Amino acid sequence: MQNRILVFIGFLALGLVFGCSKFRKIEKSEDWRVKYEAALTYFEKKDYYRATVLFDQILPIVRGLPEGEKVQFYLGYCQFYDKNYLFAAEYFKTFYTTYGRSASVEEARYMHAYALFMASPGPMLDQTASIDAMVSMQDFLNRYPQSTYHDKAVDVINTIQAKLEKKGFENAKQYYRTRSYKAAITAFDNFKKNFPDSDYHEEADYLAIESTYKLAVQSFTTKQKERFQQVVDRYLEYLDKYPKSKYLNPLEKMYADSILQLSKLKNVNS
Repeated sequence: MQNRILVFIGFLALGLVFGCSKFRKIEKSEDWRVKYEAALTYFEKKDYYRATVLFDQILPIVRGLPEGEKVQFYLGYCQFYDKNYLFAAEYFKTFYTTYGRSASVEEARYMHAYALFMASPGPMLDQTASIDAMVSMQDFLNRYPQSTYHDKAVDVINTIQAKLEKKGFENAKQYYRTRSYKAAITAFDNFKKNFPDSDYHEEADYLAIESTYKLAVQSFTTKQKERFQQVVDRYLEYLDKYPKSKYLNPLEKMYADSILQLSKLKNVNS
């Protein structure tokens, strides 16, 4: 058994050496057609690194030839399949700006936006790249409303929207966690305006009320009447919107205490 493994490893090593020497020979060839055909073969075999090396070498030579269009297009996919998404996006963008009349322009525009989407980070990180991807994908849909990629493009936009929504909500919660209650109230209210259909609204409203209540408790007496009244108003509005909310129990306690505090403040001022 051990001998068989050693023989297999030996053949594998020989294959790698032969493959490398063959590639080096092609790489040094002065005939761009040899490199072109080899690059296509490597691409079909999913050896995207070697395909990229050869395509890159001949790109300046074939740019004005019919093969140039195909090389530029394949380079985009080589980078995409190797998960170099930002490079892929640039190659696809160069393709559709250079070969505007190509039958592959629609696909290249979609892949440009999709590569940007694949390069975008998770919802806890800066979402500038996600916004760029969403803008590009929306531009694609505006240009090709009947595209075969339509449903995929919509899915991408919805996914990015969900990431931006989560990011916005977590940003607002961060103010709440750090006890920056005034900023938290503003952030939760802005979140609701920016994402009017969000599933986070119920929790956002709850945390906004709790932030208002805690801000009122720690405020100077001159500000307490206004802020406890805001707790009352927000609670009554919340009750109308979410009569069966899981947050009603703690909110009722804040509401009752706010009514009590308003009564005390009224007696002090009378």
